[in-house]
Amino acid sequence: MKKFRVALLANLKSNAPHIPGEPEDLWADLDSERTVNALVEAIRAGGYECEFLEGNYTLIDTVRKYHPDICFNICEGHFGDAREAQVPALLEMLRIPYTGSKVLTLALALDKPMTKRVLAYHDLPTPAFQVFERPDEPLSNDVAFPMFVKPSREGTGMGVSARSIVQNDEELREQIAYIHKRYQQPALVEQYIEGREVTVGLVGNLKGVVARRLPENLNAPRIQAGLRFLPPMEVDLQPFRESDVVYSNRLKVDLADQLNYICPADLDSEMVDELNWLTAAVFRITGAYDVSRVDFRLDMNDSNKPYILEINPLPGLSPGISDLVIEAEADGIGHTELVNSILETALKRYKMID
Repeated sequence: MKKFRVALLANLKSNAPHIPGEPEDLWADLDSERTVNALVEAIRAGGYECEFLEGNYTLIDTVRKYHPDICFNICEGHFGDAREAQVPALLEMLRIPYTGSKVLTLALALDKPMTKRVLAYHDLPTPAFQVFERPDEPLSNDVAFPMFVKPSREGTGMGVSARSIVQNDEELREQIAYIHKRYQQPALVEQYIEGREVTVGLVGNLKGVVARRLPENLNAPRIQAGLRFLPPMEVDLQPFRESDVVYSNRLKVDLADQLNYICPADLDSEMVDELNWLTAAVFRITGAYDVSRVDFRLDMNDSNKPYILEINPLPGLSPGISDLVIEAEADGIGHTELVNSILETALKRYKMID
């Protein structure tokens, strides 16, 4: 087999720009040197050449100089409503293959309200919601207290804390104003689903003819061939109930190594099948490729009915602490194997290998 040259594209926290008055968690979703080095070594262990390139404005020169056969993309970007789509757009302009989802999917998935509109269009279960451009906008009749307030275009639990759960109009307006001021973007307000939070990861691509729609006959065989679902994971928040009743940025970043990750989550086979089907459905209608993770809430007040919160087509790959890595390990897949599985899935999609 040809020894492909792979460029690992990422955004290091240490290389992030700094602006006056920026939120302290502004770059929480960027990667550490430890993660980047682990990914480079994993790709090299798979028999490939690999070098790290910073995914900023220098990339247009460095990627052409390195001349990779394919890029392993985990760039989160720095600025803009569709920042996760900027590097893939550049690579497509240069006609360089890359792992993971393409421009439209990455732009869509970062915009949580737009993703929810697509889910609702396809009749997939997602909490009722309203987007607030201003704190004083009238409240829709579609949502009722308690509600959950978060930024429209952030990841890694940014802007999420115990205060995100609001019980009345005063708390709602206060939290919306906080999101606007701190993150300079609309606030997404969802019906709060009380219950367990579970995430399902997958690697692969759907086989056969796949369009951004679901079969008209939902009783037909569920199309998910070509996808490898990883065991569902749940985070035990019980030790942090007094400070963090939700999976916040503080837990995901500062206390990640102290959390108890339950994987596989204690779910019956029927629920796992349902979560896998919904994960495949979201993967399909958003046009995702190669790898993704879908987050759910199980409604304890409605027989644990699963509600889709969001899809992450750029899931973290930090050894030992990222959700997808933990799920893979529970399925007997080590970090090196997981990384190379994603890479080889993309190589097959581009017909660069059989």
